[in-house]
Amino acid sequence: MNEALLRSLTPSVLGILGRRGADFAAAEDAVQDALVEAVRVWPADPPRDPKGWLVTVAWRKFLDATRADASRRRREDLIDEERAPEPAPAVDDTLQLYFLCAHPSLTPSSAVALTLRAVGGLTTRQIAQAYLVPEATMAQRISRAKRTVSGVRFDRPGDVATVLRTLYLVFNEGYSGDVDLAAEAIRLTRQLAAAIDHPEVAGLLALMLLHHARRDTRTAPDGSLVPLAEQDRSRWDTTSIAEGVEILQAALARDRLGEFQAQAAIAALHADAPTAEETDWVQIVEWYDELARLTDSPIVRLNRTVAVGEADGPRAGLAALSALDDSLPRHTAVAAYLHERDGDLATAARLYAEAAHKAPNLAERDHLTRQAARLNARIRSST
Repeated sequence: MNEALLRSLTPSVLGILGRRGADFAAAEDAVQDALVEAVRVWPADPPRDPKGWLVTVAWRKFLDATRADASRRRREDLIDEERAPEPAPAVDDTLQLYFLCAHPSLTPSSAVALTLRAVGGLTTRQIAQAYLVPEATMAQRISRAKRTVSGVRFDRPGDVATVLRTLYLVFNEGYSGDVDLAAEAIRLTRQLAAAIDHPEVAGLLALMLLHHARRDTRTAPDGSLVPLAEQDRSRWDTTSIAEGVEILQAALARDRLGEFQAQAAIAALHADAPTAEETDWVQIVEWYDELARLTDSPIVRLNRTVAVGEADGPRAGLAALSALDDSLPRHTAVAAYLHERDGDLATAARLYAEAAHKAPNLAERDHLTRQAARLNARIRSST
């Protein structure tokens, strides 16, 4: 296999797909799929015209992806017409595909990435953002996963934990990204909970319902982000909250704690507080301690610093923050918030502006920019 040839042909193939009407992200994904196919096929059957072969296969991959995306959007439109996510029918091909992509021959991270790409319909760039890795790294991971499963039979479906991680990432992408898959993730998780008696499946469903209950209040009419403390709690979906809490309590009673149950417990404490000021931050810190023990995740420890700042004061939060790697995503934004709570407006304003430059999406960047501008205006007015 001449990898140099493949690399040299990639830009021209991308250009041809672009001239045929494919947007860059879709063309890039289609070409990546064609390259994976070339790696599999060419050693045994090299084409006479490599460039023409890549263009043909990439264009076919693009059309297949476009049709799949249209089909998914039709499903989403049907889901949006429902008042609330309902239990799914007993048989669902999509859920079966999730299990098949979680094949035992794949690492959990590769299985999740492949499922999001092949079943969830997410682009490589969106998956990379979810994983907090460069897009090129994720493209390589997906390519390796495809090569791994290309020659195996799907007679050993994957494990529940991988499917749960996949559903959780799909829900979060649908919740905060530019593809709305949250309702589909809830539907599939409901079906999984009905089919599998597992406390972590129930914990994930509870977590989704509790977060989904706040969905309409997370953004203002102009699309700007509304922080949790400023959301209109009278608009939260109390039916979803009650269902989520009931499911969570039943799962916790089984005394088999997992990360999704711990996350749901934190979400339930937020949902239970009539006002932001009445939030039980001490209990939230305790649940973050449990979650950190279960996951050993630096992101969990970062979120914990905010809870510590609320429970024990901003300086305690800053002390906890100082022990973490400052390259963590949103580390600067957390530092800005804690410095503002501590009364150091100048430092907070500078950090908010710095965090805005690092923000992973436009809505978050605009929010952080407004926070910096708000503090700078207060500083000017006080001098």
